[in-house]
Amino acid sequence: DGCSNKTRNPTRLSVRTSVRMKDARITYRRRHSYRTKSNKVRPVKTPGGKLVARYITKSAKGPACGDCHKTLQGLKRLRPAQFSRLPKCKRTVARA
Repeated sequence: DGCSNKTRNPTRLSVRTSVRMKDARITYRRRHSYRTKSNKVRPVKTPGGKLVARYITKSAKGPACGDCHKTLQGLKRLRPAQFSRLPKCKRTVARA
């Protein structure tokens, strides 16, 4: 790997070591009970010492051009629900 522990984030380091514990099983916190791409979790150790599931949001692809399908510059890469909540001036660019 080549990088030392000083450059790593200490919270991320503790998450990785907590997964290798003797019993690292965690339960989902929501009703969706299958491991699908919309139900991704990351185990996080709380200050009380418990392992809990933190839900990971999907990464957004961003708005794309309708003709060439390339991503448009100057616009935020948000999920569709968050993008629709933006004001109109932040959803478009004048040069597009």
